[in-house]
Amino acid sequence: MSDQPERKQINFTIVPDEQTGEPRIYANFCSISHTPFDFTLTFCEVMPLSDDELRRAENQHVVKAPVRARVVVPVQFIPNLVAALQEHMRVFSESYSNVGWTKGPVH
Repeated sequence: MSDQPERKQINFTIVPDEQTGEPRIYANFCSISHTPFDFTLTFCEVMPLSDDELRRAENQHVVKAPVRARVVVPVQFIPNLVAALQEHMRVFSESYSNVGWTKGPVH
């Protein structure tokens, strides 16, 4: 016999605790990078460019956007995140197919 106590399986649902009062953060661009251990999702807000910014972007091929949030998640988290995003995208597409929404980039 093992000296380890018997493990009991408990099923539960995790829900966000919205009591913290943290503000909602808007981002319309996400840069993704990874290491062998985790993925980093860097969320930015890209605003329309002024004429000067557009000229600079044409010359430098770079547009700087302010980082709104950076989230690091373990590799094991990614398959469930991808599956959840695909399911929500499917439901969204079915729900809003009549309002003229099309797939493609926002910009």
